[in-house]
Amino acid sequence: PGPFPGVIDIYGVGGGLLEYRASLLAGHGFATLALAFYDFEDLPKDYSNLHLDYFEESMYYMLHHPQVKGPGIGLLGISLGADICLSMASFLKNVSATVSINGSGTSGNRTIHYKQTSIPPLGHDLRRSQVTFSGLLDIVDIRNDLVGGHENPSMIPIERAEGPILFIVGQDDHNWRSDLYAQTASERLQAHGKEKPQIISYPGTGHYIEPPYFPMCPASLHKLVNKTVIWGGEFRAHAKAQVDAWQQILSFFSRHLGGTQNRVSPKL
Repeated sequence: PGPFPGVIDIYGVGGGLLEYRASLLAGHGFATLALAFYDFEDLPKDYSNLHLDYFEESMYYMLHHPQVKGPGIGLLGISLGADICLSMASFLKNVSATVSINGSGTSGNRTIHYKQTSIPPLGHDLRRSQVTFSGLLDIVDIRNDLVGGHENPSMIPIERAEGPILFIVGQDDHNWRSDLYAQTASERLQAHGKEKPQIISYPGTGHYIEPPYFPMCPASLHKLVNKTVIWGGEFRAHAKAQVDAWQQILSFFSRHLGGTQNRVSPKL
């Protein structure tokens, strides 16, 4: 019986609805909403801009759900989903804790809108991509430089966030340089008088840090470039990182959302 601490779970540029991570969180005592934002049912088939009004509606839904205890919500996102979560934490109220898994802390390739505020896209140049020895594409350097560092206008204003932020970083991320972005986000917070955030970096770990014992995804189709790209990671190191990162995420949410971390007894 609830109510339970609430979490909104968002995936990345692949679109659609992915529920397995939300299901696992639910098994640990969190009322979790797996939130699709494009290419699912009546949602748009692609995204040209990101409007936070849609995500604000999901916050309202969770905060008023009888099984969610509040007073705040946790956010969990990976890749583009992480940047959406960081944007939500920056502009929306009642976000108590945010976990960014290999996010960039920037607007990336699309403008982020909320009411009268717009964050311009950082942009990229596909000419900076490289073809690996296996014939797959490496896009780690296609993004434009963060000119001006943490004051770049494409940076998400995370200093506005009310709750703490946990950055989970794969040091061998080949989607973009997550370690650099996390450090830049940390510099931005401290420059605005905020505490240094918790950053957990994993050597030999690629972009798709999934829950424990999920197979590592070394490469797959990337919708942005419409080609197969490498995600980085060494199998053993990546697998170990997934086990540890999951425990770190559960502990972080339990600490800041008031969860008990009591797990539902398995049926098998």
